[in-house]
Amino acid sequence: MADGQIVAIKKLTRGSAEEMTMDYLSELGIIVHVDHPNIAKLIGYCVEGGMHLVLQLSPNGSLASLLYEAKEKLSWSIRYKVATGTAEGLYYLHEGCQRRIIHKDIKASNILLTENFEAQISDFGLAKWLPDQWTHHTVSKIEGTFGYLPPEFFMHGIVDEKTDVYAYGVLLLELITGKQALDSAQHSLVMWAKPLIKENKIKQLVDPVMGDDYDLEELERLVFIASLTYSEELLDNEEYNSTRYLNDINRHMETVLGTSKDS
Repeated sequence: MADGQIVAIKKLTRGSAEEMTMDYLSELGIIVHVDHPNIAKLIGYCVEGGMHLVLQLSPNGSLASLLYEAKEKLSWSIRYKVATGTAEGLYYLHEGCQRRIIHKDIKASNILLTENFEAQISDFGLAKWLPDQWTHHTVSKIEGTFGYLPPEFFMHGIVDEKTDVYAYGVLLLELITGKQALDSAQHSLVMWAKPLIKENKIKQLVDPVMGDDYDLEELERLVFIASLTYSEELLDNEEYNSTRYLNDINRHMETVLGTSKDS
């Protein structure tokens, strides 16, 4: 830019001209209303030569690129920092905005990392406002990324805070294991991890590249939170609404974040 600032440019390219316009206005209409250290920062926008969003550059790229493509593997301290930062950003979207926002596509490639490895949630292309009087959205087509979508989405097309929370749990498992949400054979990371967690074999979850270089108490904390996010008892209980679900997650997350939140 003219002031020497280096930025990232997102250009919308998918769909018809009408679809791109609708998607662009929808994403822009959401991201201009968010302001949090753990959310990608919008610098500006431009419609000359296409539809562009101008974002503050995250020098370390995406979590996915560092977990799965970089030669140097992420340390446990950075992984834990990403886990807590993403939780802060997600809590802000669900509870801290003027209106609740459901991101709908929380995944490793949508978590950007600043120079100091602060996590920033990005890509609001699928995000939706959720009015106070609504408990959820119901969608007729699959939106999001396989491996991060909860069972209730496939069964009922329901989108609410639990959709993001489930995806966050998958993200935690990726940080812990170094494995992708779906492997090359389309096997689910959640389904692989569940029996190990149930049998309390959590050390078998740890990314081998870390060896024993991790904090056991922090590991146990993140594994427990991940197990809450996919709890079938909670996901299938219609009386256990999104607010109660989030409060339970946040109650345990308080220890991770080192902050107090209202329940």
